[in-house]
Amino acid sequence: MAETPTIGFIGAGRMAAALAKGFVNAGLVSTEELIASDPAPAGREAFGLEVGCETTDSNADVLAKAKVIFLAFKPHQLDEATEAVRDQFDESHLVISILAGVRLAKLDAACGGRARLVRVMPNTPALVGEGACGYALGQAATAEDGELVKRLLSAVGVAYEVNESLIDAVTGLSGSGPAYGYMIIEALSDGGVAAGLPRDISTRLAAQTMLGAAKMVLETGKHPGELKDMVCSPGGTTIEGVHELEEGGVRSALINAVRAATERAVELGLE
Repeated sequence: MAETPTIGFIGAGRMAAALAKGFVNAGLVSTEELIASDPAPAGREAFGLEVGCETTDSNADVLAKAKVIFLAFKPHQLDEATEAVRDQFDESHLVISILAGVRLAKLDAACGGRARLVRVMPNTPALVGEGACGYALGQAATAEDGELVKRLLSAVGVAYEVNESLIDAVTGLSGSGPAYGYMIIEALSDGGVAAGLPRDISTRLAAQTMLGAAKMVLETGKHPGELKDMVCSPGGTTIEGVHELEEGGVRSALINAVRAATERAVELGLE
């Protein structure tokens, strides 16, 4: 396996910590090969305690020590975070942005037009090692950069390279998708409670059922519709439930949710 360069984070929030811990746990880097900056003392302290690496309040320190730089702050903070260090970015830096809605062209300008860039859309299940990420390479990024990014992101889930034009669709599907999943689990749990189950058991049954269904799709390779049909016995209970879901427009509602979130991601990228 190729050696992983020292990795720095500008922004030390929960997603940054999840990524850093994933890299360490996968054996890709040691804690001595990580550094993170954050203007908030509490953020630095929390990151340092969770990851066990060096932290600083200086973005310049991160750029001086690391060759792979994750931008992990709020999208509206881009200019504030990069203005003072713009001249420190150079061709040796691989900059990986997890800023939602921020296009590669805008990132390039913020980084002085010299760094190699990758735009990533992660999701919150990366916090438990089950993330689903899409990433797009900038024009100056190399094939080796792409391999490194995939190796890093695979430490916290799965990662797929797409054209930048599809990152907004990734945002609408897997970026926002956990919220849709939580709503489905909550609704199933409510149904279980309505049918007489205790809340704690109902929620765990609902969550485990969705986890198991997802694993069936991933591990069998079968189409979700085929797996659904396998559960629906003629004249049985499941087909009655499926009929109610179809009458309620659940399928269309989920399709529309992904489309609406994608459209909003496009709008944010134009602001």
